[in-house]
Amino acid sequence: MTRRIECRVRGRVQLVMFRDFTARNARALGLIGTVQNMDDGSVAVVAEGEENALTALIQKLKRGPILARVDDVDVVWKDARGELSDFRILYK
Repeated sequence: MTRRIECRVRGRVQLVMFRDFTARNARALGLIGTVQNMDDGSVAVVAEGEENALTALIQKLKRGPILARVDDVDVVWKDARGELSDFRILYK
């Protein structure tokens, strides 16, 4: 079953390759979605795909890349919208 997660990752998650880490892992898991830095210092992740792959991505987000320090990952599960076609890093 295809699902959607909307996550907000907080901690030392900007300027540590977090967006690249997320995109590489999401693509490897066969997910589609977006990742972007937010003005408050957090990282927002939207991903759609199979529930087990989304759960695996959440676990990776909780660890992050080697230079990151993840303090908190808020996750909201939703029904997939089907509006995405690949996994992209969004730049402001």
